[in-house]
Amino acid sequence: MITAIVLIRAATDSIPETAQAIADIDGVSEVYSCAGDVDLVAIVRVAVHDELASLIPDQISKVDGVLDTDTHIAFRSYSRQDTDAAFDIGVEDV
Repeated sequence: MITAIVLIRAATDSIPETAQAIADIDGVSEVYSCAGDVDLVAIVRVAVHDELASLIPDQISKVDGVLDTDTHIAFRSYSRQDTDAAFDIGVEDV
């Protein structure tokens, strides 16, 4: 599974509608509205890179209200759950 984080600048007056339209696209797992340099952050999960090549420019970028996107492809996931599981390997409950 390939995960990409898409930073989205959106028209201020249509952020909720833009976020929902993006969330409704197949391959988009989550959309967050946020403060800062970007208005929305979308988490995209696809099986192959070619899907990103069509999903982001052909669908997300064409949603009404999207002004600009900046895509970051994730290499590896680090989470507390993953770390805890790694330290539990070989440990038996007593």
